[in-house]
Amino acid sequence: MSSAASYKPQIVWPNVIVMLLYHYFSVLGLYYMLTMTPKWQTPLFSFILARAGGLGVSAGSHRLWSHKAYKAKLPLRIMLCFFQTIGFQNCIYEWVRDHRGHHKFTDTDADPHNINRGFFFSHMGWLMVRKHPDVIKRGKTLDLSDLEADPVVRFQKKYYVVLAPVLCFVFPMMVPWCYWNEDLYISFCVAGMLRYVLTLHFTWVVNSVAHTWGTKPYNRSIRATENKLAAVLSGGEGWHNYHHVFPWDYKAAELGTSPHNLSAIFIDIMAKIGWAYDLRTASPKMLKERRDESGTDFESSY
Repeated sequence: MSSAASYKPQIVWPNVIVMLLYHYFSVLGLYYMLTMTPKWQTPLFSFILARAGGLGVSAGSHRLWSHKAYKAKLPLRIMLCFFQTIGFQNCIYEWVRDHRGHHKFTDTDADPHNINRGFFFSHMGWLMVRKHPDVIKRGKTLDLSDLEADPVVRFQKKYYVVLAPVLCFVFPMMVPWCYWNEDLYISFCVAGMLRYVLTLHFTWVVNSVAHTWGTKPYNRSIRATENKLAAVLSGGEGWHNYHHVFPWDYKAAELGTSPHNLSAIFIDIMAKIGWAYDLRTASPKMLKERRDESGTDFESSY
């Protein structure tokens, strides 16, 4: 089945060094925050950017492009692409490729962040080692033709190496410096690095925490769980047992637009103004049948 017996992980040291630098500067940013050094506008701006970047990943890369859980008109696709680039978690094309691989080959060696290789690996370690040969081999079988046909995805992929650093680091650093005379270094550490690293971890908890602790009301045989902490941090992506059973549901959760599911709220608002349409969701009958068939005793985590 797999070459796991002969496979030896190879550390990608440049990635390790970059991760260490990210966290070093984010710790400095946290120190500035704890000592209340930045001007009040800087944390507020950082929070807004973090939410925007999170929506770009959850409502964009994940629910729209990975699972086609709803359709989006061009203005919304451009906005989500802009937000997703601020988040700097690989371009949409690569993010979707890895995530589709995660769903199709969950908890196997072909899963890019296979939880069976350990909590740290599934959280962030997978970004610091060479991909398992099965990830590359099986990844080539994925259909990505819909992404290749999307001009927004193609544009971002083509210019990502320039767009991502500018929007993720330069733009957040320059705005506080230019508009409310924030110290440039503090601006870089807080609005740039601390904001960025926190959004990374808030995304990664879905791969690690929500595959380790929680309930399994829809499929007790998989590692994915319902975890409220992961849901709150990620903007609604922590109802992961549900999501692995119904990946095409735009809410990615049974109760959808709760206060813990900002991504679903955002999509609903976009639907009201006509930018999002054909929202797909599971019916109550489907939920009950699946719980009765393969879930544990159901208790809502909301």
